[in-house]
Amino acid sequence: MAGILFKWLLVGGILLTPSSGTHHPIYVSVTEIEHNAKDKTLEISCKIFTDDFEKTLRQQNNNTFVDLISPKDRPAMEKLVAAYVTKHLQVKADGKAVALQYIGYEQEEEGIVSFYQVNNIASVRKLDITDNILFEYKKEQISIIHAIVNGNRKSTKLNNPDDKASFEF
Repeated sequence: MAGILFKWLLVGGILLTPSSGTHHPIYVSVTEIEHNAKDKTLEISCKIFTDDFEKTLRQQNNNTFVDLISPKDRPAMEKLVAAYVTKHLQVKADGKAVALQYIGYEQEEEGIVSFYQVNNIASVRKLDITDNILFEYKKEQISIIHAIVNGNRKSTKLNNPDDKASFEF
């Protein structure tokens, strides 16, 4: 689903990339949280522009060797991605904080999509989310959050520095 938004933005002409291929006029991450009632899990994905994410990881870790697309040390990059996102994305289900289990990441178009899962969530009535992914990178950064429970989709946009959202189902 996160990919659909980026494709829509590309078609709409918002993400115009100059010949350098490194600049874009919008700073956005997209987080999708879907409750899988059959498996009793929350399935979470986060899509972040690769260039912005790499720059942030370099700054935060004093590491000039951050390369998420063609890493020489994939396990080290996996660790950086997991640590960053789980620090900047917190989820509460029905008032209880849940631990995001990192699954992995992949490159998709101009972004990195990382995947997480929360087990033993039989039902969800309310999701409280704190999402400040890349807020320290650009003051213009926004977060788009989609939450899907029982096929009911709700979405919101967080403008830096506002980083909290709640959804009731």
